[in-house]
Amino acid sequence: MPACSPSPATGAPSARICISALSGGGGKTLLSLGLARAFSRQGLAVQPFKKGPDYIDAAWLSLAAGRQASNLDPYFLSPARLRALFAHVMARGRARLALLEGNRGLFDGMDVHGSCATAELARSLDCPVLLSLDCTKMTRTAAALVAGVRQFDPGLRLAGVVLNQVASARHEQILREAIAAYTDVPVLGALPRLRENPLPERHMGLASLCGDDLSPRAQEILERLADVVREHVDLERVLAIATDLPALPVEADFWDEAAWSGSAGAADGSAAQAEALPAPRIGYVRDRALWFYYEENLEALRRAGAELVRLSLLDGAPWPELDGLYLGGGFPEDWAQELSASPHLARMAALAGAGMPVYAECGGFMVLAAALERDGKRWPMSGIFPVETRFCRKPQGLGYVRAEVVLPNPYFPQGSVLRGHEFHYSLCREPAAGGDRMAYALRLHKGTGMGRDADGCGRDGLLRGRVWAAYCHIFAPAVPAWAPDFVALARRYRQERTGE
Repeated sequence: MPACSPSPATGAPSARICISALSGGGGKTLLSLGLARAFSRQGLAVQPFKKGPDYIDAAWLSLAAGRQASNLDPYFLSPARLRALFAHVMARGRARLALLEGNRGLFDGMDVHGSCATAELARSLDCPVLLSLDCTKMTRTAAALVAGVRQFDPGLRLAGVVLNQVASARHEQILREAIAAYTDVPVLGALPRLRENPLPERHMGLASLCGDDLSPRAQEILERLADVVREHVDLERVLAIATDLPALPVEADFWDEAAWSGSAGAADGSAAQAEALPAPRIGYVRDRALWFYYEENLEALRRAGAELVRLSLLDGAPWPELDGLYLGGGFPEDWAQELSASPHLARMAALAGAGMPVYAECGGFMVLAAALERDGKRWPMSGIFPVETRFCRKPQGLGYVRAEVVLPNPYFPQGSVLRGHEFHYSLCREPAAGGDRMAYALRLHKGTGMGRDADGCGRDGLLRGRVWAAYCHIFAPAVPAWAPDFVALARRYRQERTGE
């Protein structure tokens, strides 16, 4: 197959396949990882994508394919923008095959119409779907399920099925015969029932690569999955289905939008004057405790004019001079003792007090609190906000967020509506009576955040000077003012700091 390198403004490469299942736990992650590693071992440039808001599966896909995965989410972007992002990522990496892992069940979305479902994304990308079917204690019923999927959405390209959890050769034979007798959907493979789940689990799904130090073990797991998939799936037919497609029409370059000028971009004078100044340096903490970042968020900051510097809170390496700080999500509760002892917490608090902009999401917010409690132990944190967080055994906030910006702040226009997502096991506790009362910049019409207000709406978004902290994660392309405003704020702080 020839290399695909069309202009991203006219069309995206044709080779693409979406891996889905009938429900969460249906085997799509195992199949996706195995295919990504198996095709990559053959020398194919595989670009992985993850549907929906997900950092952990995306990290595993990145490791399996050997290149950074990107997220595609219909909640954040229109079909045209999704196609543009898809084309941008494929062209950037000169990839030959796009492998997209869905989430939940194929048709499971936000409502009865299946909005934001994997099926909707597959239609937007005109992408064939390979269905992973859990066949545990099932024979002829498998044909009914496949036929039902085919009839439920005739506009979907249901390209094939891979049988999963197959108990024996006889079991596989009956399944294949039944599906062939009652449907026209080809069976492209049959994965045997494994004695144990090869993928490590934790409270948020797959165990993390960074926080759980799984990298050496993860490579072994991925090699094993690739061996299983290569032995039991017809890779040539899968690739042929993915390749035999028209180029995906793309209306415009993904980043070529006037919206990226932002709402505060003029704060430092004209664009030409801003470009003449040294680039503001924004640090982002990426270590075992905090590592949840969308690559598009970092790219947006670079495109807005920032110099990005990777930092860690868990080692003693000195930080360079900074003009801004970005704290993503992660698992700070797993590293509470190490974080509490970090000398960077005190410096971070001092920089925030001096006016340096700090933007924190979820796990990053927990580091900005006064303390983090887990299993009855209380670990002091930076104390930038006089609240505490407590880790719980069950999720305290889960899913998409729709938030109204109700307070003036330096990052988002007041009155605007943000679309984001949350997934946190911690809750926020305000100071006891007599302490500082907190003001929340976000009123959530969907989502939980840091608790409920008097009207029953969720509340989120703590603000202190130029410091922002929220449980809500954003996807920068869906909030085009965020990156330019953050960079403009960092540039202003640099001017104050240096007198430039």
